[in-house]
Amino acid sequence: MMTIKASGWLAAVAVALAACGPLPPPGPAKTGPVPAGFPEAYYRQAQARGEAVLRVDAARSLAVVEVRRAGVLARLGHDHVVAGHGLQGYVAPGEGRADLYLALDRLQVDEPGLRAEAGFDTQPSREAIEGTRGNMLDKVLETGRFPFALIHVTRKDDQTLVLALTLHGVTRELEVPARIESLPDGMAVSGRLAFNQSDFGIVPFSVLGGALQVQDRVDLRFRIHAVRTESLEKAPAAPAGP
Repeated sequence: MMTIKASGWLAAVAVALAACGPLPPPGPAKTGPVPAGFPEAYYRQAQARGEAVLRVDAARSLAVVEVRRAGVLARLGHDHVVAGHGLQGYVAPGEGRADLYLALDRLQVDEPGLRAEAGFDTQPSREAIEGTRGNMLDKVLETGRFPFALIHVTRKDDQTLVLALTLHGVTRELEVPARIESLPDGMAVSGRLAFNQSDFGIVPFSVLGGALQVQDRVDLRFRIHAVRTESLEKAPAAPAGP
């Protein structure tokens, strides 16, 4: 865990979950509406009042979830890395608040570089990766019903952020130590946390009566960049859900 190094700044992360049959990998980024209920109007109003508002830079932001195997036949499976590259949202530093979202159908699985960073010494085949992603989106996250992860962030104190994470239709609060850096064009926030899939009503994937399964606990690490913007009206379109 890391500690905050810039009192008064705030930003946070989005999240994803995973498990181990086929869906094609994601294609080029799509555009579309923001999730229902996302408080974009709050940030437009804050900016209209003259308050500083930063936009999350999806191209430089990343959330990575490490998912590990379990069960008596765990040796036959793989650990997995799930990456969220399409984080969107805003930060109001003066208000100590941030709101972010991630279209879950944009999640990518087992990128070689991220597996190496996680210390995983194997690389699943393309077929295995497609199978993992298909199970994750359809059977575990149920993205047809729950297409987005939503994150509302507030600052508890100078060393802790509070994330209200909505995933799979369930909202839970998580306290997260983080490191915050001031940058020439805005700010960056990084940190890590762990949580259980079952806390969000998600049943970890398993086969063979549980002999091969995914651990309930997942580990998340993130680095979020947020940049200054002159007008939210000029914002690029957000990625669409399914």
